[in-house]
Amino acid sequence: EESLQMWDLNKRLEAYLARVKFLEEENEVLRAEIQSTKSSPAGDSWRVKYEEELRALRDALDHAFREKCTAELARDNLYEEVQQVKSRCQKEQAAREEAKKELSLSRKELEEERRAQIWLKERAVQLEKEVEALLEVHEEEKAGLDQEIASFSHSLESFRCAPVAFQPVEVEDYSKRLSEIWKGAVETYKTEVSQLEGSLCQAKENLWKAVEDNQQSQLQLQHLEKDLAGLKARKEMLEESLAQQWQEQRREAEKFQLAMEALEQEQQSLRVQIARVLEDRQQLMHLKMSLSLEVATYRTLLEAESTRLQMPAG
Repeated sequence: EESLQMWDLNKRLEAYLARVKFLEEENEVLRAEIQSTKSSPAGDSWRVKYEEELRALRDALDHAFREKCTAELARDNLYEEVQQVKSRCQKEQAAREEAKKELSLSRKELEEERRAQIWLKERAVQLEKEVEALLEVHEEEKAGLDQEIASFSHSLESFRCAPVAFQPVEVEDYSKRLSEIWKGAVETYKTEVSQLEGSLCQAKENLWKAVEDNQQSQLQLQHLEKDLAGLKARKEMLEESLAQQWQEQRREAEKFQLAMEALEQEQQSLRVQIARVLEDRQQLMHLKMSLSLEVATYRTLLEAESTRLQMPAG
């Protein structure tokens, strides 16, 4: 068993020594190549090219980082602009609500004015009917007074033709009474006529006031309609501008998103490359450690074997 183990160890040692010799030869070749490249101008050009590529990669990485920073700044600016647009839209919405409230109030006032105008028209018609009724009553009273005057004149003529059986004092009293009655009737007629004229003038003034109020309400309605049309046009313009801004911001956001995705892909690829380099380096370290451990074990085995072989000879 010991001889088999020794034979196995010898085989492994031979393979290890061959591997070490091969690696030493490769190291010598690499050293010679490194020395030749260092001494030759081609090596300098290769190093310069490598440094230029490394510098270009670093510049590209810095440029990508700057582009990322600018993209983040642009994204923040776009977010701020979106917030400003939202606040502006909220203000426009509040202004539109206020305009709607004012329009509803103006409509209510217009309805009240129309109702008042209708009431004034009805009142004017009633006043005209009352004036017509008063005129009819006046005509009737006038006709009655004419009949009374005619009957009174007829009675006077009969009184003149009658025999003189009355005293002149009674006739004078009767005439005075008749004249007073006539004067009272004339005065009442005049007062009634003046009252009718005053009521007619008042009705005309009320009618004119109603017409003027109607005209003013119509003018106010026209102004409000113009303001409403202007607000509608402004609303449409603001909506169009907002839609255009949203489209532009969406396009820019898509562009920045694509740029960010490209940068993230490049960053991911760089991370993968760095991970590969680190993994290769770690594998080399593990290989070096394993080789050093094998060398140490072989040395201890060889020393032990040499001592064991020397002891019987001694």
